[in-house]
Amino acid sequence: MVSKRTRFSILVSLVGISGFSQGMLLPLIAIILEQNGVSSSINGLHATGLYIGVLIASPFMEKPLRKIGFKPMILIGGALVFTSLFFFTLWEALWFWFILRLIIGMGDQMLNFSTQTWITSTSEPEKRGRDIALYGLSFGTGFTLGPLMTQLINVHQSLPFILSSILCILVWSLMFWVRNEFPSAEDEEVDFRSNRSSFRRFYQAAKIAWVAFLPPFAYGLLEASLHGNFPVYGMRIGHDVDMLAYILPCFAGGSIITQLPLGALSDKIGRRKVLLSVIAGGMIIFIMASVVEQSLIGLFISFILAGMCVGSVFSLGVSYMTDLLPKNLLPAGNILCGIFFSFGSIIGPFLGGLFIDYFPGLSFFHMITLSLFLIWLAIFTRKEKLHVSPTSSQTV
Repeated sequence: MVSKRTRFSILVSLVGISGFSQGMLLPLIAIILEQNGVSSSINGLHATGLYIGVLIASPFMEKPLRKIGFKPMILIGGALVFTSLFFFTLWEALWFWFILRLIIGMGDQMLNFSTQTWITSTSEPEKRGRDIALYGLSFGTGFTLGPLMTQLINVHQSLPFILSSILCILVWSLMFWVRNEFPSAEDEEVDFRSNRSSFRRFYQAAKIAWVAFLPPFAYGLLEASLHGNFPVYGMRIGHDVDMLAYILPCFAGGSIITQLPLGALSDKIGRRKVLLSVIAGGMIIFIMASVVEQSLIGLFISFILAGMCVGSVFSLGVSYMTDLLPKNLLPAGNILCGIFFSFGSIIGPFLGGLFIDYFPGLSFFHMITLSLFLIWLAIFTRKEKLHVSPTSSQTV
């Protein structure tokens, strides 16, 4: 079996594949449906399928994880993802593709929750920000490369789905060399077979760390609306589909640049300070994007800068949650991070589609700016006491 560091590398590689599949599916299906004459509101609603799948699966993740361990959960989740990706090639129907998105969302949640909990529960407190930043960096890299697959629909519509399915299988197979482990109960005297006990842990985690779940919500809203709505908006304001395929990865690409530095900085000065700074920066940049949206160069620069600021809010939010919660509540906290990410991902494309349909005279980026401001305000007005070891230098 592989070493602990090799295991960490495999886990972050799996997260990268998850990001790749999500980064490909959102713009790829949005472009296909737009070209088939589907309205932007229906297109945006369809994009929520993946995240509805995440939301459906989330409450049922903790007990199976404690019963069978990390490795089987990851293997099952990965198998659901690459199988569903291949099934996109079999039949093109709106409802069938929506079901496949639901299944991919469930598989992604199994994979992401298991890897995220494994990493957060085994990382040393003084290196936690860096390790989770690497986790986010891998997801961001995959998400950056995913939209580039949209260009392959000019060769054959099925080609992106087939190639991504094969790539998922290759990385997924690395898990067979990893030894299975189980999450720690941290000496908590509870009955994990009890639904009442599970809901109590969710309540406790939410009561302590709700503010840390807002950044994953923000990232879900940004990721899904930018990749699910912006291709439609971009085509409607006159941009070419091929150019949009290059613009979209700039957001995730910008996050790659700053993911590690921001994670390390948050280890030193605190997650809350870094989160407030980067969200404020994101608001300013999206206001600028609304001014230069007719310029391809302006959009390229705006997406890169926005990614550098707010492309790391998910990993920062997970780190913040890990600081706030005792170890026995980390599985519940990681599930809630996924749930809030799903809420943002569901709300984002739907609101974005409605915004594009009913406010054609306003920039799509105004909706994003307003959403970020409300989240920034909630974090700014709430302070939390951190649950960290005495050796940690974290402050709020």
